[in-house]
Amino acid sequence: MKRARDIMTREVRTVTPETSLKDLARLFTETRVSGFPVVDADGTLRGVVTESDLIHQNQRLHIPTTIALFDAVIFLGSSRKLEEELRRMAATTVEEIMTSDPVTVGEDTPVEEVAQIMAERHIHTLPVLDDEGNVVGVIGKVDVIRAMGGG
Repeated sequence: MKRARDIMTREVRTVTPETSLKDLARLFTETRVSGFPVVDADGTLRGVVTESDLIHQNQRLHIPTTIALFDAVIFLGSSRKLEEELRRMAATTVEEIMTSDPVTVGEDTPVEEVAQIMAERHIHTLPVLDDEGNVVGVIGKVDVIRAMGGG
């Protein structure tokens, strides 16, 4: 049975929380990967940033529907969601758009479990951690597909 260590990319390219979105966009086009682990100066995993995060940052703002009742404005949508969208649209660094507390797997995680995690949680970039919590690899969708094909 194949494990995460058998299909992961070992030469992990990472970004920092301070990486600019301009530099991130350049990295995506140069490397042709769909996501990067985000690590701090100590190498500790802080999050994951994907192409989808960058695209989401550039989407249109959806202003929630409101109603006026006795001189009060009542939001029919979530004001928290509006705040989140505004924060993302104004972002200039990876830290502002990354997914914090990312889902990770260990080196011994079976590939079937990796595939299940990625499918159920809609994850495209899955960091692989060693026993000390260090990023030792990354698994993308293409890695799982390659494993399914016997490659």
